[in-house]
Amino acid sequence: MAALVLELDFLFLSTSLLVVTTCALQINHTGEVVYRDNSVYGVVDKSAVLECGEALPDLYIWSFTKPGAEAIKAVLYDLGKGPRMQKLAKMVGPLTILPNTASISIEKLPLAAQGLFTCQAFYDIEDEPIVYYYYVHLTVQVPVSKPYPVISEASPAEGSTIWMNCSVENGSEPIQYTWQHKTLEGNISNFSQSNHSSMAMTSVSRNHTGWYHCAVTNAVNNETSDWLLLNVTFGPDVPQIDVTPYQITDRGYSALETESVSLSCQAQSNPASQYIWFYNNSQVYTGPKYTITKILRIHTGDYTCLAQNSHLNTRSRKTVSLIVHYPPDGSPSCSVESAQNHTSLRLFCSWAGGFPSPSLRWTGDIIKPGQEQVETEQRGNLQTSSAILLTSEGLIQNNSLFTCLGAHPARKQLAECSTQTYLPPAEPVCFAYVTNNQQYLMLSCSWDGGAPKALVWWEGPGGQSKGGQENSNILVLRYGTARSGKPYTCYAKHPLLMEAKSCRLTLEAPVLLTQRRVVSVYEGSDVQLTCNLRANYLPTNDITWFNNQGIDVRDTSKYMLLRTTGWANLTVRDADEMQDSGEYRCSTSNAVGGAEINVTLVVKKYPMPPNATLIRATYNSRHRNEVELEWQVDGVEEKGGWTGFHLEHQWVSERPNKRGSSNESQLRMEERIGPQDWQRTIIQEPDARSHTVRGLTPTVTYQFRIIPINHRTIGHPSVAKTPAELRDNMYPAVVGAAVGGMLFAAIPTVLLLVYIIRNRNSNPRLHAMLFGSQHSQSRENINFPEDEVAASSDGGPESIAGSLSQGKTIAEPQVSSSVSASSSSNKQGSPTADEMSQESPSSAGLQDCNPT
Repeated sequence: MAALVLELDFLFLSTSLLVVTTCALQINHTGEVVYRDNSVYGVVDKSAVLECGEALPDLYIWSFTKPGAEAIKAVLYDLGKGPRMQKLAKMVGPLTILPNTASISIEKLPLAAQGLFTCQAFYDIEDEPIVYYYYVHLTVQVPVSKPYPVISEASPAEGSTIWMNCSVENGSEPIQYTWQHKTLEGNISNFSQSNHSSMAMTSVSRNHTGWYHCAVTNAVNNETSDWLLLNVTFGPDVPQIDVTPYQITDRGYSALETESVSLSCQAQSNPASQYIWFYNNSQVYTGPKYTITKILRIHTGDYTCLAQNSHLNTRSRKTVSLIVHYPPDGSPSCSVESAQNHTSLRLFCSWAGGFPSPSLRWTGDIIKPGQEQVETEQRGNLQTSSAILLTSEGLIQNNSLFTCLGAHPARKQLAECSTQTYLPPAEPVCFAYVTNNQQYLMLSCSWDGGAPKALVWWEGPGGQSKGGQENSNILVLRYGTARSGKPYTCYAKHPLLMEAKSCRLTLEAPVLLTQRRVVSVYEGSDVQLTCNLRANYLPTNDITWFNNQGIDVRDTSKYMLLRTTGWANLTVRDADEMQDSGEYRCSTSNAVGGAEINVTLVVKKYPMPPNATLIRATYNSRHRNEVELEWQVDGVEEKGGWTGFHLEHQWVSERPNKRGSSNESQLRMEERIGPQDWQRTIIQEPDARSHTVRGLTPTVTYQFRIIPINHRTIGHPSVAKTPAELRDNMYPAVVGAAVGGMLFAAIPTVLLLVYIIRNRNSNPRLHAMLFGSQHSQSRENINFPEDEVAASSDGGPESIAGSLSQGKTIAEPQVSSSVSASSSSNKQGSPTADEMSQESPSSAGLQDCNPT
């Protein structure tokens, strides 16, 4: 029991010391504890021995602490009755106790066994106990596995950046990585060595092409990967061109005509380049070697080799010039030119083409020996010329002949050409013209023909001159700088003449004319302004009009232009006094100068139209929807005083009903309606004096007024007038109608009576019925209609008027009674329109017969 308690005490002590103590101490006989540290390195799946002292202790305890944890867990212990395994022992691997020791052996180390193993050993526990703490730090190492390399791009372009990675699945750190490079020729060298698995290669070059592998090493073992190919693509470089047969000139390669020529091209590239041949930028062949079996002179030119890398889509080129030597074609050409200010002759002989150059020489009667090679020069590409100078001094005659002889090694016979000198057949010609943009005046002078060509030059006033040119000469003067009225002289000189010929031009400025300098017109009219150009030598610009504001006039709704080369007319439409009055300017110019003329336009206002008076305004029916208006114009009616009228009307008030209304109700209606704006009707007939207004509202009272107008002026409105009812103007019309009816009826009656009287014997009874017997004169007088009516009337005219005033209808009124009734009616007051509508037509006829 005491031993067990001691063991527990030691166990508690050991636990406490493990937590709080970090130093190694040795327990002496006073009871102190001894600490010892040890490190053991093991390999996964290999065996490892963890020692706990050299002698076997009386009792011991093994415990395990995971890396990063603080808890201590027991693995096995022996308290004097044999070792006892714990569950944790399975995690750290299969454990065995070495004989006669407390040390343990792990046969196959797992990776989980890495950590801190603690062995608590107790010695002489019966007497003075001695306690040892053995700390064993077990490190389990993993051997490196076989690495496999990875390249970011197996075929990178030259100059790019790539990276290579050496991947290892297992292996304890630290791991050393070594890269080796094997060239295509088989040479191996260390390329890089570091403790990083990745390696960057910046700006790779073609020298990096080859095989690569990586070797990895740690404390346990080392492994090497397989080889990996790195193929750096590049190129193509600038090609190299070789030409056979090998002949070099200062301008490139050369070959003889009809030879076989080969051109080879080679350019460094990975992958290999493709080659295309061009002749003067035209493709002729594909491949590294281009052969022309029989070269001709037409094959002379530039040959370009284009090398292209289809993988990188890159290309490079090189061009060489190839010249084919051949004899000149045809015969030499001859010409003669003037020299020494057209006082001498220079003979030129050239033979184009051929290589090498042919030899040339002149022959003639006036050519001295050795003179044919006085001057020799190179003209143009592959053209050799020979020239000699001959001084005329009157010795060279017109139509002289000279011959040039040419020789070439490739030709067996000489070639020749001839030239002849002669004077131009006509005289010099001068004329002037203007450029299309009218910036310059061109004075042209020519003396065509002749061999050699004549020298032509201009001399003008003020130093305006132009140096000599052959055959023709143009003196260019800026527009407007020519001298008006001053002569410009053209001179022409030929080597065969001692004196120069000449012609002359005299220039003039334009002159403008107009029909009228001052034009007067009424406002609103169209007016035309004229401008004419007097004929002159030089052509002029277009004639331009400027309005009264100084603005260039164009065809618009306001202005219309009619123009030709000799005149320009400006039409001002709808003239206005304020806008269009003023000075208009017509302008033109030519290369010598300009001219302009002013035309003054006076736009006058139309006079104020005379006043108009509205003399009648009446309704023409009882419906009150139409009004007849009549007016007159005051003063003398001058022609053009007005062009029409404005007939205006407005509402005044609403008409009361038929039964009538009080003054208060009518005032209320007027307040409700109120005065309205004047409504306008335009009458465009100046001779009109009457007008009928239709479509009126019967229940509304209107006012009318008339305003005369002309083209631009509005006159004063007349006094407003309210239209009168129909009764105000009915009687004159009725009376006129009655009189006309009576006359119309009287004529056939008189004719009938005349007929009866003349034919009384044929119709005695009819005559007797109308006139009675001839012996009864008193009855005939009594039977007159007038007497009968007068005798039968009861009460006279007053009774008939009373009947009319009461609205009674008279069937067959007589003439005498109608007059009386009308007079009485006028005294009693005119009947209303409704009352008149109830009367018979005969009754209406009575009222119309009123003479008043």
